[in-house]
Amino acid sequence: MKKRFMMFTLLAAAFSGVAHADDAAIRQSLAKLGVQSTEIQSSPVAGMKTVLTHSGVLYVTDDGKHIIQGPMYDVSGAHPVNVTNKLLMSQLNALEKEMIVYKAPDEKHVITVFTDITCGYCHKLHEEMKDYNALGITVRYLAFPRQGLESQAEQDMKSIWCAKDKNKAFDDAMAGKGVKPASCDVNIADHYALGVQLGVSGTPAIVLE
Repeated sequence: MKKRFMMFTLLAAAFSGVAHADDAAIRQSLAKLGVQSTEIQSSPVAGMKTVLTHSGVLYVTDDGKHIIQGPMYDVSGAHPVNVTNKLLMSQLNALEKEMIVYKAPDEKHVITVFTDITCGYCHKLHEEMKDYNALGITVRYLAFPRQGLESQAEQDMKSIWCAKDKNKAFDDAMAGKGVKPASCDVNIADHYALGVQLGVSGTPAIVLE
């Protein structure tokens, strides 16, 4: 029994060493590019790893010599599935309590929108909210200040997200009314960082279920 346990331990260590070596090659290649990985996972494609970074998801060959940036799609089913977005969906849903939600009475679909109150197209989308809800589409908002963190837009959106009635504060802002200052522990930087990981570069950016 003791010998079997020792053999299992040695095998586990061997496989762990191989995995560590592969990750080391990937980390070394990313370091040359100034990219810091937050997590390295297995990939749907043999010979590649999925790498989560602060600036998005990368797919890197095991030897670290080739890198692919952008969404990966699984087309094996009836409809293409964005594997990259699906990977980050758990992080998206983790922010659900901080979202400003416009729920459809007869909900059929849920979309998450990264928005900016200074964005004209965001205003246009919000004006059509009743139409979306009537179609059974629930809309969930997260903040994505295009001018970056510490901008006036970021400060105003934090006030909206901290308001007692967030929906009314958001409606007022989208109608061009002033934003009343408010503070709380909502961190707009978390919204922004997730948007960057999802590849958001402009608003409104819509993430499907």
